[in-house]
Amino acid sequence: MPKMKPIRPSVANEQVFCVESPAPQCGLVVFGASGDLTKRKLIPALANLFKRGLLPADFFCLGCGRKKLSDDNFRKIAADVVRDILPAAENQTDFLDGFCYVSGDYADQQFYSDIKQRLFELNEKAGKNFGRIFYLSLPPLLYPDVIENLGRAGLNNKDSGSFVRLVVEKPFGRDLQSALELNDGLSKWFAEEQVYRIDHYLGKETVQNILMFRFANSIFEPIWNRNYIDHIQITIAESIGIETRGGYYDKSGALRDMFVNHMLSMLSLVAMEPPASFGAEHIRDEKVKLLRSIRPFNLEPWSEDIVRGQYAAGSIDGGQTPAYRQEADVEKNSKTETYVAARLFVDNWRWQGVPFYLRTGKRLIRRVTEIAVTFKKVPHILFSSAGIDRLPANVLVLKIQPQEGISLFFEAKRPGPKLCIGTLEMDFNYAEIFAAESPDAYQRLLLDCMTGDQTLFTRIDDVKLAWQLFDNVLKTFRQRDAEPYPYSAGSESFPQADVLIQKDGRNWRKISEM
Repeated sequence: MPKMKPIRPSVANEQVFCVESPAPQCGLVVFGASGDLTKRKLIPALANLFKRGLLPADFFCLGCGRKKLSDDNFRKIAADVVRDILPAAENQTDFLDGFCYVSGDYADQQFYSDIKQRLFELNEKAGKNFGRIFYLSLPPLLYPDVIENLGRAGLNNKDSGSFVRLVVEKPFGRDLQSALELNDGLSKWFAEEQVYRIDHYLGKETVQNILMFRFANSIFEPIWNRNYIDHIQITIAESIGIETRGGYYDKSGALRDMFVNHMLSMLSLVAMEPPASFGAEHIRDEKVKLLRSIRPFNLEPWSEDIVRGQYAAGSIDGGQTPAYRQEADVEKNSKTETYVAARLFVDNWRWQGVPFYLRTGKRLIRRVTEIAVTFKKVPHILFSSAGIDRLPANVLVLKIQPQEGISLFFEAKRPGPKLCIGTLEMDFNYAEIFAAESPDAYQRLLLDCMTGDQTLFTRIDDVKLAWQLFDNVLKTFRQRDAEPYPYSAGSESFPQADVLIQKDGRNWRKISEM
């Protein structure tokens, strides 16, 4: 398919409106600081924010965990992580100077007394009261102990001129009941405006760009409805398996791990009504209204709206991969799904009758995440007398990973004969246009948390509605006790997932060609 040259901003006529507020005086307190998330995501994000001049003077990162480490040990771990981000020795020193560490047991009140004392010392040294952000980089089963002990130690209360915020990683419960119980524990000690439920997909540039794309351009919003859009596909495909997360994943599965948060978050941004303003609560209000409008799934066996799969052994990039049940820490007869495909409808004025097709899976042919909006075909083909009686639909694709960008597929004349029509792709790629990689999602989300912007974080009514939507789905699959459909690792899909969309006269976009 021919590609047009990438869209490039015109420097002469370009109008760019950029607003980026640096963080106020604050520090990050990370529970589970010796874990994988801290090393892979949090420390690199902080280093990049420092490099961009967005961290305040005297910023600190207080690591907390069971592992016994000194301040110097923790700084050495961080130094190994940021060496390529901050190659200059003086920058590393300035950044790492604020790193310190406290060890203890999460259920021991003395641990929190030690944390409180260390925070007091940091305030005294700087001569100011820092805002405090507590980040729970922990397994969810430890959340109740940490939240309760933070409250009992008074660490949930802000000092004069400062703030206290709590960042909670997904999953937000295993079902509606556990989500409500988790929220009861949170709300006992923290107000809702203090709680930041993080979904890293919402920090990706292209996901954020959905709002800009829809509501800053008058050419798309008038056609963003049932009159012009045929259907929307949202795909999160992964080529990797469960890696070292077998123990967690086998109790979770793709439905809990991806659908209840990432998939619904992207769906809500694509389909929500225009908010009254760019204010966090206005945007989150519209997301919640959208979730309330989703029709309950049809789970009858003869007309299922949701199909589950589990990967078998196969080949990816020439290498052999084991079946899911052969992975470490996975039960040998596990019925946990690694793939979910779903069809849903939004029962409101804008989207009535428009199907949304969602799918996510592990060990697929390649890693890609995208949102594809397929428009209705032209109502009358003018060229049928010349033998052209069918034209493909126009498709708008929001590419989220591995490359971020936007593509528009449309029909145009090709050079040559008088009547020669072909599909062209107008392609916009962030890395090509701006000659730089997009900031990692955690940079965006950590900075927003520091500045008090909750736009990209999940509110409790959002969480409740998501679980209400999927609670019956989970119960139905549990009661049926049915095996997920097998699919070979390295494949595009499997027949039952294909039928879900083909029975409507449509087809999945090919993952291998995305």
